[in-house]
Amino acid sequence: MSTISSAPAPGMHQIDLSKLNLHQLAKLKQQLDQELNVFQDSLQTLKMAQGKFVESGESVEKITPETKGKTVLVPLTGSMYVPGTIADTDNVIIDIGTGYYAQKDIEGAKDYFKRKVDFVTEQMEKIQVLGIEKSKVREAICMMMEMKVQAQAQAQKASTS
Repeated sequence: MSTISSAPAPGMHQIDLSKLNLHQLAKLKQQLDQELNVFQDSLQTLKMAQGKFVESGESVEKITPETKGKTVLVPLTGSMYVPGTIADTDNVIIDIGTGYYAQKDIEGAKDYFKRKVDFVTEQMEKIQVLGIEKSKVREAICMMMEMKVQAQAQAQKASTS
């Protein structure tokens, strides 16, 4: 008897795969494929966010008292820059999301980006665990579908003999 379930969670229930017909198994597999695609998309988005936070943290690391007065390119858009001069090497303004910005000292900014990287990494790990669980369930469904198809083929073969 094959059953699928994960760690008991609210609203979760156990399904006996052997009691489902091929159509139901196919529907369940299709639903799992969609969920796995959502997980992959979410992981891709989180990976991009993680990269931006890492890059921002590295940029903050480069701001030292020696960089005061140096000319840098300041992005106005994703593909347009203007020259600017670093006037303050003690503070930076960081984008904290949805159009809000906060002024932080260098150590505060480093800490902020480190916490963000840690948080995003943690979320990615959670999604990966869920993805692995869903993949195992998908494999069990595929195996049960294959067994049912073979059983049908043998039954047809036996009835024609």
